[in-house]
Amino acid sequence: MKRTAVFYLLLLVVAGLGVLALLRAGASLPPPSAVPGATAQAASVAVNAGEVSAVESMITGLRANFDAPLGHLFLQLLVIIGISRIAGAIFSKLGQPSVVGEMAAGILLGPSLFGWVAPEAFAFVFPTESLGTIKLLSQIGVCLFMFTVGMELNIAHVRSKAHAAVVVSHASIVVPYFLGVVLAYFLFTSLAAGGTTFTAFALFMGISMSITAFPVLARILQERKLTQTFLGSTAITCAAVDDVTAWSILAFVVAIARATSVEASALNLLLVVVFIAVMIWGVRPALPRFIGRARLENEAPSKGVIATVICVVVAASFCTEVIGIHALFGAFLAGAIMPEIGGFRHKLAVRVENFSSVLLLPLFFVFTGLRTQIALLNDVTGWLICLLIIAVATLGKLGGTAVSARFTGMSWSESLQLGALMNTRGLMELIALNIGYDLGILSPRIFAMLVVMALATTMLTGPLLTLFGDRKKVKAQAEIPVNV
Repeated sequence: MKRTAVFYLLLLVVAGLGVLALLRAGASLPPPSAVPGATAQAASVAVNAGEVSAVESMITGLRANFDAPLGHLFLQLLVIIGISRIAGAIFSKLGQPSVVGEMAAGILLGPSLFGWVAPEAFAFVFPTESLGTIKLLSQIGVCLFMFTVGMELNIAHVRSKAHAAVVVSHASIVVPYFLGVVLAYFLFTSLAAGGTTFTAFALFMGISMSITAFPVLARILQERKLTQTFLGSTAITCAAVDDVTAWSILAFVVAIARATSVEASALNLLLVVVFIAVMIWGVRPALPRFIGRARLENEAPSKGVIATVICVVVAASFCTEVIGIHALFGAFLAGAIMPEIGGFRHKLAVRVENFSSVLLLPLFFVFTGLRTQIALLNDVTGWLICLLIIAVATLGKLGGTAVSARFTGMSWSESLQLGALMNTRGLMELIALNIGYDLGILSPRIFAMLVVMALATTMLTGPLLTLFGDRKKVKAQAEIPVNV
């Protein structure tokens, strides 16, 4: 220890003396030749350095570093992640999924609350010039999230219950879709974005009524320990079929909305079909052979395997973005074709979902919140229309599901519970709404109404599930004979 200490001290002394000697010798060197354009800047820095004190200079430097894009992004991440986790914990204690709290936190951090209560602080934390960075990061988070959603699809499970699942899930899409188009007929003139067509607006209103949040539904079933029950397995299967169908329809709607003519729309749809065929019949069977069974069965995927998977996701997202149907569809399909050997999907999902849900998805919620202006619903008519949208969305989704489920042989109690679960929209709805907003189909006013609808229908799931479940228990207790 003594020898080490002596060596350490000698090293510091020798190096320090050497540096001082070189600094003194270098002070006598001739100055460098002037660089064009740099003389005035150097003189200005020298004058400013002479005019301000060391403390003022330090404060100026700190402010400059804070105002830099990276420093400001770190401040935004701290605020967004902190508030999101707090809101998620509060909503969990209230019996709601934590993701609902995170969605609400995004709205509260926008102009609807934060910008209204403290406009100066809001402008300081979320300046307009920083929104581009937040949008890009949030889109990456959404793509990673959709990748995990695709991996959660159990095709074998769907096939085993296909006869009932297809009927119920498609009824839960067709009925609300029809009601959404009817609603669009009355709202188009007053609430559609300027320049959009009725066809695009109506098709998109139908989609906004038809979405089911598969991940939120799965978490609700886990929290209530219903995953292994008949109701739980049926709900998961119906939601999986619903997801595939609804997002396929949305992809076609986006392709139609972005096309400039009927011919261009048909070509876009043809490219979508070709892409899906290549992914399912080309990439899907080739991927396990390329990675290797041994690597797929490893307890932890290697860096090379993860790099391969990321390349597949990015390439698929790039293709669908270029085709014109949004990058998230490629990410979703990339997840759906991932190998299932050795629980590979689960091992990937754990790694990807933890990163995206904690860091990137809260950015998406906040970006949605920054677009949502609840203040636009500033009259009785606006709130009545919003309540009408919530009622139509609930009636179409819950009612269509419950009636079709009862027709397939389920009891009314289970049918209503299944309808309540399928009425969960959550994050998936927000993703669809942002696509409509970006395409110029939804005006800020109808966008705010639909965001409120997404939150309301998701928050209603738990109470409705309890209500319909309690009815079943009450009925069962009433049928028990009483011995006098």
